[in-house]
Amino acid sequence: MVTHRPQLSLQMSAIMKPGQLKLKQRMILILGIMALIQTGFIGLFALHYLERSLDEQIGQRALDVAKTIAVMPNVVAAVKQKDSAYLQPLSLSLAQTTRARFVVIGDDQGIRLAHPLIDKIGHSMADDDGDTGYQALTQGRGYITKAVGSLGWSMRGKAPVVNTEGDIVGIISVGYDLNRVNEIINRYRLTLILVIICSFMLSAAIAIWFANHFKRAIFGLEPEQIARLFDEQRATLESVREGIIAINSASEITTINQTAIETLGLPKETNLIGRKVDELLPDSSMLDVLKSGEPQFDREVWRGNHCIIANRLPLKQGDTITGAVSSFRRKDELDMVSQQLTRIQQYADSLRSQSHEYSNKLHTIAGLIQIGATDQALQLIGQESQSHQALIKLLMKAVPDPILAGCLLGKYNRAREMGLTLEIDPESEMTSLPDTLPREQLVSILGNLIDNALEATLNYRGSDAKVLLSMTDLGNDLIFEIEDQGPGIPPEQQDKIFEKGFSSKGNDGHGYGLHLVKGLLDKLSGTIIIESGNDGGSRFTVYIPKNKK
Repeated sequence: MVTHRPQLSLQMSAIMKPGQLKLKQRMILILGIMALIQTGFIGLFALHYLERSLDEQIGQRALDVAKTIAVMPNVVAAVKQKDSAYLQPLSLSLAQTTRARFVVIGDDQGIRLAHPLIDKIGHSMADDDGDTGYQALTQGRGYITKAVGSLGWSMRGKAPVVNTEGDIVGIISVGYDLNRVNEIINRYRLTLILVIICSFMLSAAIAIWFANHFKRAIFGLEPEQIARLFDEQRATLESVREGIIAINSASEITTINQTAIETLGLPKETNLIGRKVDELLPDSSMLDVLKSGEPQFDREVWRGNHCIIANRLPLKQGDTITGAVSSFRRKDELDMVSQQLTRIQQYADSLRSQSHEYSNKLHTIAGLIQIGATDQALQLIGQESQSHQALIKLLMKAVPDPILAGCLLGKYNRAREMGLTLEIDPESEMTSLPDTLPREQLVSILGNLIDNALEATLNYRGSDAKVLLSMTDLGNDLIFEIEDQGPGIPPEQQDKIFEKGFSSKGNDGHGYGLHLVKGLLDKLSGTIIIESGNDGGSRFTVYIPKNKK
């Protein structure tokens, strides 16, 4: 898929609307705006807090200076005597010493005794800001005020002048110019603007880096293109007739289509995404694929009343297994093809065995004729004809079903090819096979059991041995008995031979035939019994109900 990503990106670029911003541009814009808003909000808060803090500090300083001047003995005495000639130069000196904008001194009526502007002396202090110092003169406490007076915008601290008897004899007003505060605020405002610009540039750089990294992770696609691909993937999954399930490394379902839900009989109304696959499918082999990383192809699985053909593949990112995907389809949807293929396979096996066997016989007959032993040649021909005629006559009488008869004829010839004899009980009868019984399943059961019996006999006894087969359809069950002359099956292994992968042969490629037989019998509600044979081998007895419960 990697080789198609550039082409995919070019194809999907047509989805983008003309003039629409790309992901990188949007990320730069969004992060830049966020940086502007955040920095601006923090800056405004900082400026507001700084302005209030400076006002409070300057106001408190003005009040402290006013209180300090108000308790000076010479000032108290001069105010009590209303000595403007003494207080006027003193106020100017104190203002210069404390770096105040002004120091105004008034009497107990709020009339100025000292002021930086001489023409203001003798007038009420209310001329500036309407405040005569009422709180200081009547309540005897200092306070801070901010106002515009004759000397401009200032922060003022006002304190009462109290004589030794405790009487209020005057008021001291000290003011500091607020232009200095504005200069500090403007300097910080300039700094804030620079910080905002730097934050925007940093946010743009981070956005570019993050957008490049993010787009590499999504193969250069835009969000709209990803959404389009997601819709296409979902439509594709729903359009296929195979069930599809994908899980992640935590065995959680990440993808499942409607066909899978219907095939497996899962609840349709429930959201299955994120659910553990072993909760819904306890016997699923997807966990085995997830652990081993080995794919599984064309595995037969029984789910409810249906046989499913499943393929399972691991999902890898590098050398790391990130999940697994399974595709499957009900086998009965291909019943017609399966039955035809079964017939063809059985006929092919039969013809192959017969061809090989008769080739050997023809060579023998040709040799006998060449050496002049014509009587022996005729006798061999008669024996072969008589043997096959007897078998065919038996099968035509006892097994009218062509698929089952073809299977038995093929196994008979295969046994002869191996140097063995498949002996069918002449009293056998299988004439009432139910129409509902799947022939391919019956053939698979008998074929695997006969093959195992032939192989066990050949490995243990060699050639010139035999496998016995008998069958009957009397009663409510179809009964098949296959007896070999092999080594037999120890009792401790009889419960294990039907497990998947278990084999007494100890090599790869075995251990699946009997497991398949057991699965098919469970499907057909049948049973299988293992006993010791008369010649020391094993006898497998299969019971299949004619009417499935």
